[in-house]
Amino acid sequence: MSERGTIGFGDSRIHYQVVRSRKRRKTIEVTVDQPGSVRVAAPADTPAAQIEATVRRRAGWIIRHDGAAASAPPPRRFVSGESLPYLGRSVPLTVRRGDADRVSVHFHHWQFDVDVPRALEGEERSAAVRSAFEAWYRERAAAKLPPRVERMAGLMGVRPSAVLIRDQRRRWGSCAPDGTLRFNWRAIMAPPAIVDYIVAHELAHLRVRAHDAAYWSLVGQAIPDYNLRRRRLRELGATLDIG
Repeated sequence: MSERGTIGFGDSRIHYQVVRSRKRRKTIEVTVDQPGSVRVAAPADTPAAQIEATVRRRAGWIIRHDGAAASAPPPRRFVSGESLPYLGRSVPLTVRRGDADRVSVHFHHWQFDVDVPRALEGEERSAAVRSAFEAWYRERAAAKLPPRVERMAGLMGVRPSAVLIRDQRRRWGSCAPDGTLRFNWRAIMAPPAIVDYIVAHELAHLRVRAHDAAYWSLVGQAIPDYNLRRRRLRELGATLDIG
């Protein structure tokens, strides 16, 4: 079971995951992998109180780098009037209860129509609706991301071996040594310009593994304003999820 903790900082809440290692001798390292994902790497025998004290000491830095800590939206109830993001737009939900045997999601005219079995209640209902939406987003990501990868790869002069859609909770994408690109299905919730930045970010790793000057120069060839888009992704990160 993973070790997690939460601290308060002003009006914000910081949720963090602790990763202990016997190879790490002294230092405690705090990183924000993406909004909503604060990681604390610590030596195996570090007391929990010391880890918490380190997070509190770094809280200001975490808030600056993790918009999710300050702006995490409340849990969705999946009722009419709520909305979910898709390609940067807020799409309203119309939820109908009826005699269907399973939850179904239909998208048309920038609206979600959701049919929910009348028998489903409480957390069972929420879980079923969440699962149906995840399946819908995965399908859209699988249809829309590969063409964007192909177009961007042509601009950057690279070619991935495969493009896969995955549930990557701590990252928007990854590039394997064999040239396989994996993208978080939630990426399709972002505005198209941000999706292109996510794609370019992983394609650049086909040529340069490290995030060094050569790497960012390659990203900049395709996305000249990548710094702006990267900051915007950090700001949006907490909102790009089903909830």
